Amino acid sequence: MTTLPGPWGAVLYDTTTTHVRTAPRRRTFRHRGYLWLVDLDRLPVLPAPLRPLARFLPPDHTLTRTPALTVRQELARQLADRGLRLGRGQVLMLTQARSLGHLFNPLTVYWCHDETGRPLCTVAEVHNTYGGRYRYLLPPDPRGRGECAKEFPVSPFFPLDGRYRMVLPEPGPRLRLTVHLDREGTRAFTATVHGTGRPASPAALLRTVLTHPFATWAVSAHIRYQGIRLWLSGLPVHPRPGSCRSDPKPVEEVPTS
Repeated sequence: MTTLPGPWGAVLYDTTTTHVRTAPRRRTFRHRGYLWLVDLDRLPVLPAPLRPLARFLPPDHTLTRTPALTVRQELARQLADRGLRLGRGQVLMLTQARSLGHLFNPLTVYWCHDETGRPLCTVAEVHNTYGGRYRYLLPPDPRGRGECAKEFPVSPFFPLDGRYRMVLPEPGPRLRLTVHLDREGTRAFTATVHGTGRPASPAALLRTVLTHPFATWAVSAHIRYQGIRLWLSGLPVHPRPGSCRSDPKPVEEVPTS
């Protein structure tokens, strides 16, 4: 079991996220922010004066958006449907917390372990700006690699096709995640998240929030701003499927690369 440091048993990562779109038109942008690495059994509960800066609420991190199930309970049920027994194994979640009344997570990652501490699977949860969420399940891989067909709409400027190639190693002091989208034999899009971690504490959180004020709002604003720029440049918008919200079977099992 990994014991996360600090008085809250969590890690804060100062991050740089880079998006590189190469087809049909090249466009690059990056933004800075921060992410939390937390243990689902020990979600941080901050002192009352700091709670507006970070809260972990079940509706924010479950597909059903209901407080009836904890994040862990919902995830365990979905893994059981795929024949994976989580039991009392540890689950680490990399995510944003609700801050100043707002939350948007383009990508949440869960590293799941069995009761002996061995890696069980990695779950990549993708969100879109329409309020939809979808989970891809990757079997264990020493380098955190996985590959899967795209099953869920994210950008309105890409159709619902292609394959993801993900590299999502469990983070330590450093965070390095990569998601590629390949379409028609071409690497159409790459997203990377790089960061440096430190134990989460009141001082660390205040420093992070002052360095990246309104970070959760900024993520949404960056994505929408870039979308407007692409639309104004003449890039065609693909119609949304009938439902962009969570799929009724929201964990898609995928093979390793």
